[in-house]
Amino acid sequence: MANMPLLLSLCLIYTISFFPFLAFAISSCNGPCRTFNDCDGELICINGKCNDDPELGTHVCEGVPSPPPPSGYCHSSGSLRCKGQYYPTYTCSPQITSSTSAILTNNDFSEGGDGGGPSECDGKYHNNSDPIVALSTGWYNGGFRCGKMIKITADNGRSVLAKVVDECDSLRGCDEEHSDQPPCKNNIVNGSDAVWSALGLDTNLGEVDVTWSEVTDVPCDSNNYIVHIM
Repeated sequence: MANMPLLLSLCLIYTISFFPFLAFAISSCNGPCRTFNDCDGELICINGKCNDDPELGTHVCEGVPSPPPPSGYCHSSGSLRCKGQYYPTYTCSPQITSSTSAILTNNDFSEGGDGGGPSECDGKYHNNSDPIVALSTGWYNGGFRCGKMIKITADNGRSVLAKVVDECDSLRGCDEEHSDQPPCKNNIVNGSDAVWSALGLDTNLGEVDVTWSEVTDVPCDSNNYIVHIM
C-alpha cells in the first residue's frame, strides 16, 4: 500500500506520454477550433468552429446541426475572403443593454476618406469635427438608429454623446464602396476624430474597449450635433 501513490504517478505519466491525442482532439463539423490544424479533413476554422472551406466548395458539414447558441449570442452568418484571409460576416450584433460592450474604431466620414462612400443614413459626407458614429450592421438595424444619439463611455471615465449617421458593414467589404476594407466586426462603434478627442483617446491606438447606451433626452448645439460630456 505504501507504493500505491508511486504507482498512480507512474500510470499518469505513462498515459500523458503515450496518449497525447486525448488532450489535443481534432474537431469535426461545428467543433471548437483555434487554427486550421484543429479541424478534421478538409475543414477549416471559421469564427472558432470547424466548417467547410468555401474555396474548396466542400459540403461535409451540410445538414450537421450546430449546438444551440447561448441567449443573446450573435452567430456568424458566413465568411468573406479578403486579401487572402477569411473574415466572419454577421447580420446581427450582441444584445443591447444599458451598458453595451463595444470596440471603438476611428473613421473618416469626409469625401475621399477611409469610410468609403457617403453615409448610409442621409447619403452625405460629414465633417470629422462633429461627434458622429457608424454602428455594426446588427446595431444599425437597417437604419433604425439613424439620427439617434448614443452615449459612449471609455475606461478612463470620460463620455461623449454622438449621432448615428452610418453603418459599419458587417456583411460586405473588400470593394471600392468600402475602401477595400474587410467587413466590420459585429461589435463596432466607428467614431469620428471628434468622438476620440472628447474621450481623451489617441486614434493611433486603433481599437479601444468602450461601452455605449441609447439616450433620448439630448442637449444639442446650433448645428444639431451633440454637446460633449466631459
